[in-house]
Amino acid sequence: MLVEKLSNTIDIDAHLKKLGVDSGGINILADKAELHIIHIKDLSVGGANILKQDALSIGADLAVPRGTVLALTPKVDCILIATTRHLKTLARKELAQPFGLKELAHKLSEFVKVQTSKPIDIMGIINANDDSFFSKSRFENENAISKIEEMIEEGATIIDIGGVSSAPNAKIVSPEEELSRIQAICDLIKEKKLYERVNFSIDSYEPIAIEYALKSGFTIVNDITGLQNDAVCKLCSDYNATAIIMHMQGTPQTMQLNPQYENILSEVYDFFQKRIAKAEDFGIKNIVIDIGIGFGKSLDDNLYLLKNLEHFKSLKKPLLVGASRKSMIDKIVPSKIEERLAGTLVLHHEALMNGAEILRVHDVKEHFSLVKIYEALAKV
Repeated sequence: MLVEKLSNTIDIDAHLKKLGVDSGGINILADKAELHIIHIKDLSVGGANILKQDALSIGADLAVPRGTVLALTPKVDCILIATTRHLKTLARKELAQPFGLKELAHKLSEFVKVQTSKPIDIMGIINANDDSFFSKSRFENENAISKIEEMIEEGATIIDIGGVSSAPNAKIVSPEEELSRIQAICDLIKEKKLYERVNFSIDSYEPIAIEYALKSGFTIVNDITGLQNDAVCKLCSDYNATAIIMHMQGTPQTMQLNPQYENILSEVYDFFQKRIAKAEDFGIKNIVIDIGIGFGKSLDDNLYLLKNLEHFKSLKKPLLVGASRKSMIDKIVPSKIEERLAGTLVLHHEALMNGAEILRVHDVKEHFSLVKIYEALAKV
């Protein structure tokens, strides 16, 4: 007899098929193989006691504070530990229960809805300004076109072009100046029809620059203000452009002064819910969300968001992560910007493990290798 301990990250469906399990059995067993750890805050103590018993009755469990059974406090925080199959069962059972458990049931249902995996996109960064934090991402005119063509050859599926730095304490630039910086690059992209080879994204929240880019063949608007401006929403709708909604606390000039959150997962999630609703009200059909690594977040905030990225999958929108060469790496391992590639790859691998579908990067070639190896491992 041979006994082997397999990884929790294996392709369980593939292994079950290899064993010869029938299709119905595969679905049942796959649901039992995936474990979920769900933190529930401010649950009625009555609801916690009911949920505890229901969880135990089906083989799951609920961690609760000491004294919960005696109802010493009106509300408690708890942690549910359950497989996908357990969550499906609890989602049905709690619909008939009081104490807020019906609302919880709807949330549990969101966590277990099947989401088809999509090809991972690599978004290469081109900066048309002279003060972006990574000097090797700065290009002008023909040099930018050469770099774009190089990124396409290296495996980029999206090229993100911006004319204004959004680094902490970046200088404020007028919309007219921003347009002047990207105009020649946009013209060359249109002239050479590069938009037929790759998708182009405009990294801007200024309508004048965004409209010029969209007229030049761009199909994505990457807005660090998260569609704050109605005019940007209208442009995305009029041109049927994909809108990337990023979360930022404050502005680039203030965001890193002293970022504070009571519950960062809930606050960022609520922000996305509101901005997605706004986008859809304007008729925007394609939406991507970006948790905004380094935009009004401490090191612990950034790490926590990456580790719990899967929380945002229930919004049913593709997730973009951009941690490329950011200062959070320096706070873990003191390093110059030029030395942060290894740290970037580790952070982006963690993002992929937790559900990211788009990586915004300075180093396309290295990320192409990362993605291909990650995809190969995911099939094992």
